[in-house]
Amino acid sequence: MPHDELLDLARSVATQAAELAARRRIEGVAVADRKTSSVDVVTFADRESEELIRSLIAAARPNDGFLGEEGEANTGTSGLTWVVDPIDGTVNYLYGIPHYAISVAVVEGDPDPSTWRALAGAVVNLGAQETYTATAGGGAFLNGERLQVAEAVDLSQALVATGFSYLQELRVKQGRVVAGLLPQVRDIRRMGTASLDLCMVASGRVNAYYEESLNPWDHAAGALIAREAGATVKGRGTQAEGKDFILAAEPAVAQKLEAVLMQLDA
Repeated sequence: MPHDELLDLARSVATQAAELAARRRIEGVAVADRKTSSVDVVTFADRESEELIRSLIAAARPNDGFLGEEGEANTGTSGLTWVVDPIDGTVNYLYGIPHYAISVAVVEGDPDPSTWRALAGAVVNLGAQETYTATAGGGAFLNGERLQVAEAVDLSQALVATGFSYLQELRVKQGRVVAGLLPQVRDIRRMGTASLDLCMVASGRVNAYYEESLNPWDHAAGALIAREAGATVKGRGTQAEGKDFILAAEPAVAQKLEAVLMQLDA
């Protein structure tokens, strides 16, 4: 199946799920459960969104695998897997902050960021009326307009986005890293939605993004979008991005920022 057709499906199901999430937000949001800690929540809308996405993809491509945040993963027979965050930025969503997204990507190979090849992805932020898309080798776009990362800047002029774990012990470490990094950059942004942070690197709205402890569905689509816009997207050293670490930035900025972060034991 051509990448453009995969992208059409990704964009369509992400948009339909975003419309569902927006309706449920107006109706009122209820917490369904807690995950890694008492502040790491899942809403009923998260589950409903994932069920909708899963059903739409299964109807269109029954032989593909599926890896989502809320439900059980299943392995298909086609060699392709859909990696889905049904509402990325759930706490923003819970509080009514219009900065959350539905992230849908399709990857080739095992659903493991260190080995997969992302083929297409869409990130929909209905609150801002923005849809970010990309295909492997086809470039990245925002509402149909091609994206390019911001030009290289000195690290002292870089606006850097990041995020924090819900686990207290890791948060303490991440706070120390931010405290050491802040005097060395223009400023820090913590906006609460990893997929959109990566898309903001792609659009040049921030110069860089890094985070520790992301799950595959948090970055599958966003990493492809950032990479197709010209960003370096990587893990530590020669490793691929993954749960251990992810960094995205214009290549020269990425090199400088990684060196500082490693000094700070990020």
